[in-house]
Amino acid sequence: MRFFSFGRVNNPELAKTDQGSGSLDDYLYDLMPRNQRVRIQLADSDPCQDALRTVIEQGVTETEAFITRRSAADERTDAPTPVRLFVNQRPTPVVGFVPRGLEAPVEAALGRLVDSGKSTRIQATVRETKNGLRVELAIGLTR
Repeated sequence: MRFFSFGRVNNPELAKTDQGSGSLDDYLYDLMPRNQRVRIQLADSDPCQDALRTVIEQGVTETEAFITRRSAADERTDAPTPVRLFVNQRPTPVVGFVPRGLEAPVEAALGRLVDSGKSTRIQATVRETKNGLRVELAIGLTR
């Protein structure tokens, strides 16, 4: 029986369909994804539909996401973590944000990529849903 709930908290400022998805239950104690199928759907993508539509019109659905590491100032103010895509060797405008509560696993994934000497871009997929275009990060591939 759980007395305290830890993990993701829904953002009341966003529509229920634009909260993003993912769970801390998909990660081990050191924020390593449990398997390669772990994915995070970005939050706050509704205002970014034009940028996502431009990506789809270029015929790209599989791409890479660029996420900047959070600075100490961002951590203090609990600023959202923006995500951009790389399409045809160019960055797009912001296409969404890492969902609240899942910033730590994303930071850990970026750290693992840096430590292994790999590119800090994470594989991403743009999907059409009944609520619009959404971006999924393949965070499990950073194991």
